[in-house]
Amino acid sequence: MSAVPTASSPAALPADPQAILQQVFGYAAFRSQQQDIVAHVTAGGDALVLMPTGGGKSLCYQVPAIARHRGGHGVALVVSPLIALMHDQVGALEEAGVHAAFLNSSLTSEDAQRIEREMMSGRLVMLYAAPERIATPRFLGQLDSLYERGLLSLFAIDEAHCVSQWGHDFREDYLSLNVLHERYPHVPRIALTATADDLTRADMIERLQLDEARVFISSFDRPNIRYSIVEKDNARAQLLRFIGDEHEGDAGIVYCQSRKKVDETAAWLVGEGLNALPYHAGLDAAVRKQNQDRFLREDGIVMVATVAFGMGIDKPDVRFVAHLDLPKNIEGYYQETGRAGRDGAPADAWMAYGLADVVNQRRMIDESPAGEEFKRGQRGKLDALLALAEAHGCRRVRLLDYFGESSQPCGNCDNCLNPPATWDATEAARKALSCIYRFHQNGGQRFGAGHLIDVLRGKVTDKVTQYRHETLSTFGIGADIAETQWRAVLRQLIALGHVRSEGEYNTLELTGSAREVLRGEVQLLLRRPSEVQRRGKSGRGSGAGGGRERPPPIALDDAALGRFTALKAWRAEVAREHNLPAYVVFHDATLAEMARELPGTLDALGEISGVGAKKLDAYGRDILRVLGG
Repeated sequence: MSAVPTASSPAALPADPQAILQQVFGYAAFRSQQQDIVAHVTAGGDALVLMPTGGGKSLCYQVPAIARHRGGHGVALVVSPLIALMHDQVGALEEAGVHAAFLNSSLTSEDAQRIEREMMSGRLVMLYAAPERIATPRFLGQLDSLYERGLLSLFAIDEAHCVSQWGHDFREDYLSLNVLHERYPHVPRIALTATADDLTRADMIERLQLDEARVFISSFDRPNIRYSIVEKDNARAQLLRFIGDEHEGDAGIVYCQSRKKVDETAAWLVGEGLNALPYHAGLDAAVRKQNQDRFLREDGIVMVATVAFGMGIDKPDVRFVAHLDLPKNIEGYYQETGRAGRDGAPADAWMAYGLADVVNQRRMIDESPAGEEFKRGQRGKLDALLALAEAHGCRRVRLLDYFGESSQPCGNCDNCLNPPATWDATEAARKALSCIYRFHQNGGQRFGAGHLIDVLRGKVTDKVTQYRHETLSTFGIGADIAETQWRAVLRQLIALGHVRSEGEYNTLELTGSAREVLRGEVQLLLRRPSEVQRRGKSGRGSGAGGGRERPPPIALDDAALGRFTALKAWRAEVAREHNLPAYVVFHDATLAEMARELPGTLDALGEISGVGAKKLDAYGRDILRVLGG
């Protein structure tokens, strides 16, 4: 086995962006808008880049950083909010022969000082650091010195939506990053994010002082992701069925709203035979790191997490992202679901959604200490997400429309694959509102959804008789409508703002707009509740043993499949030796292409997509030996 590769000297790196792409990263051509972005930033221009997860954002600053370093401009500073992302990106760059480093709290003081010396010498091509470190007087003093000597090549601000109060991951430390433009006006800046609506975009431009920057917006479409949203009906059982039927043995992420629910769901999945781990901010830092490392390095792990997990996770083979609770807005939903299928292979975004989700999200906004303008903005964002969840038509069309992108029905979401039946719920909505009004008339009491549905369906309970609600004119007027349908009606009435939920017991109260519904001026067309559609076999994930072997990303015959399996075993050994995730060594797609093409020489191996010059030198002979059997 080859020794651990060390970074090439800066002089060994090419200066032309196209040559960098081919020789360093092993790719023949740029994708989408990458080439225009790279050319603009390399020439010294500022840029704001909106590109979906898996679209290749990192190359948009890594290639210019290398090119400008070769041009004598020194080090590029990459602002990143996550230690795990820094570790993986620096590991991947060093594997490719690019001298990169990070400064964060995981380093000893001796290691940090060594890296600072490398930075100040101009030998370092890229340095990753968190925003809170960049704003310190000591670090700014070091940047001042580099700037005076002409050795600051580029500022790359990753996850730039964190600067916006309207964004879904607002981080106060990002607000200090305007100092980069004010203090170092001649250093080009590139700000990147996977998602931002118009409001967030404008906020990013203002707060980062990117008024003169060129804006690049790529398509937000991720055609390999299948979007599915189901009505909650025993969400745990629905999740288990989804994983067992379609993703047995696959890596996936399950998002929950609370830390308690994360812990309980992870423990329950383990009890059901899946290899599941929890992740949230309440866990000990060492446990969080251990669980994240296992997720990145092992196959078939299901990570159950709050939204504290995921930003910057580069694992390419996450086959599903599931939500057991409604996110706050479409940006959060899009960012989280985008962590599936980064390798371009088929993946699923699955969510279970119910009345309680709507109630909880509305209440969190209403009870927030934020100003009314901010609350209005958050309500608008929630309304857009609720409209996506309740949609009868193509999910992808509605999702892309939110980001200002027009599209045609995709044929790869639940509504396209199994068009839902709909029903006119206008009259049912009027009955529900009338019943809430009768409650108020009958002693000024307010009640929750469960009791309201019991009265509408004519169900005699202790609570019904206690308040003599069997005597109301609305008692039993909805007996012909199933409980699940009534919940859908109430969910939509709350989502549209005709009813609000109040207090600890989520009691229901009419709003001013309810009059329009009661007068028959508003039509409600709802999707009819249905059984979860199953595709594939039923059963449980076998989890603990790693599950089934995942097929390669391209079709291979039996002989090539054997070579692919051998290459994966070799890669696993290299990854363990270098303490890196396997995909940092080579992606599955690169190994599959090697197995199919069966290159017999180093030159032929160098033609495989994803094999750069440094990796060819470090691993080429080993790979040819594995391929030769």
